[in-house]
Amino acid sequence: MSTAGSTTGTAITGSGVWHPETVISNAELCEAFNVWVRRENAAHAAEIAAGTREPLRESTPEFIEKASGIKQRYVADRSGILDPERMIPNIPDRPDDQLAIQAEWAVHAARRALTQAGREGKDVDYVVLAASNLQRLYPALAIEVLDALGGAGSALDMALGCSSATMAITLASEAVQLGKARCAVAVTPELTTGFINWRDRDSHFIFGDAAVALVVEPVASARPGSYEVLSTRSMARFSSNIRNNGGFLNRCDPARQFDADKLFYQQGRRVFKDVVPLAARFIGEHLAAAGVAATDVARFWLHQANSNMNDLIAQRLLGRRPTALEAPLILEEFANTASAGSAIAFSKYSDDLPAGALGLMASFGAGCSLGSLLLRRR
Repeated sequence: MSTAGSTTGTAITGSGVWHPETVISNAELCEAFNVWVRRENAAHAAEIAAGTREPLRESTPEFIEKASGIKQRYVADRSGILDPERMIPNIPDRPDDQLAIQAEWAVHAARRALTQAGREGKDVDYVVLAASNLQRLYPALAIEVLDALGGAGSALDMALGCSSATMAITLASEAVQLGKARCAVAVTPELTTGFINWRDRDSHFIFGDAAVALVVEPVASARPGSYEVLSTRSMARFSSNIRNNGGFLNRCDPARQFDADKLFYQQGRRVFKDVVPLAARFIGEHLAAAGVAATDVARFWLHQANSNMNDLIAQRLLGRRPTALEAPLILEEFANTASAGSAIAFSKYSDDLPAGALGLMASFGAGCSLGSLLLRRR
C-alpha cells in the first residue's frame, strides 16, 4: 500500500461497460412473482387455514424501490424469469466450439475499454476475469477472452463474491507494477440472473446482468485523463451472512442437489448492520494510511448493492450526507450487478473530474471481502 504522495506506478487508462438490451421493470417482476405467490397460497390453502403454514406475501414496486433504490434491471432473458411456471432465465448451453456467454460479455466490455485506452486486442498481455459466479471451472474463461481479443500472455479466473472486480483491478495493477504485464485487462462479466432464487421475496429483485472492463497500464505511458492508481487495500473476514453453496459437489448429494442454498441467499438485515460500519472503517483506514482526508476525495465509487447502504457509508466518511455526484448510484438503471457495480459507477461517473482530483473505488461483499483503490485523475 502506498503512503501519501506515492504511487503504484500504474494507471487505469480505459473502461467499458456492456449489458444486455433486455430490461425488466419492478412492476413486471412483481406481476410475475405475485402470480406465483397466489398460486402457491391457493395450492396450500388448507394448511394456511389450519395455521400450519404461513401464507407467502406478495411484493410491490414501491417495496423494492424503498428497500434498495432499484427501479429496473438488465437481464440476459425475460421469458424464463417472468414465466411463473419457470422463474429461471432461458440461457441455452453452447457447444465447445462457441464462445462461452460470460466470455462473450467480457469481450464486449473489454473492447470498449481498449478503445477508450487507445489500444487494440493484440496489445493485451494479461487478463484477469473475476465475477461472483463463473460459468465453468476450466478452461479458464480469461484464457478464452485473451484468445478472442487476439492478445498473447497470461490469464486467470478468480471469484471473490462482490469484491471480485476490485481485486481483479488490484491484481492487474500489481502485474503491471511488477513488470509482468504492459497492457492488462481486468474484466467482470456478471451474469447474476442465473444464480438468483426468483421465488424469494427478499432477494428476487436485487440483481441485474452487466459486464465491465478496465485497462491497466504503466502510468508512464498513460494518456491525460487516465486515473493513476495511488494505492490499493484489501481485507477478508469470514462470514456466512451472504452465501451460495452451488458447486460441483452438489450432484454427490442428490437429496439436496437443488435446495435453495445452491442459489444466492443472505441474512439481509445482518449484512446491512455489519457492512456499514465495517466498510466505512476499512475505507477510512485506507485513506488515513495514504494521508488523505475523506473530505479531499472528490468521488466515492462504492459497491452498488443498496442505495441506503451507500449513503450511510459515505455519510460516516464525510460527516454529512453525500451529494449525488460525490457517491453516484447506478442502481436505478442497473440494479445490483454484484462485483461489477463499483467499476460501472467509475466508468459512468469519472470523465467529469479535473486533473488532480482524487477518487476512491470500493467494494464489499460475501466472505466477507473488501477491496479499495485510491485513484488520481491525470
